[in-house]
Amino acid sequence: MNPFHLAIPVENLTISRKFYKEILECKEGRSSKKWVDFNFFGHQLVIHQKPNTAILNNQISNLVDNQNIPIPHFGIVLDWNNWTELSEKLKHKNISFLIEPHIRFNGEVGEQATMFFLDPDNNALEFKAFKNIDQLFEK
Repeated sequence: MNPFHLAIPVENLTISRKFYKEILECKEGRSSKKWVDFNFFGHQLVIHQKPNTAILNNQISNLVDNQNIPIPHFGIVLDWNNWTELSEKLKHKNISFLIEPHIRFNGEVGEQATMFFLDPDNNALEFKAFKNIDQLFEK
């Protein structure tokens, strides 16, 4: 699979750079005074510094399995053990979760572990793992 590329706006490049490097432990790649590339679990994430007025604070959500899921959001599908390890690390780093780590669709097709939290610029992130990865796109 080819990696995806995602670029997101951030107000404070220094604070966001620290979050992605130290909290999520993403390796930093190329950078300039206005942007930074990260290896986001094998994919390319770029944070671009924008003035505060350019960042919209969306409060949109959709109800999924009785949870208000923030829209937009992005993240990664990990294997079950890596998701469990990351969720424990984030708890120890005192991340404030929008949606605490839990199992969604328990016992159903697409059963998954999921958690949501915000980066320093209120970009919503979801990290998930499927009990059976073959069900990633199942109905």
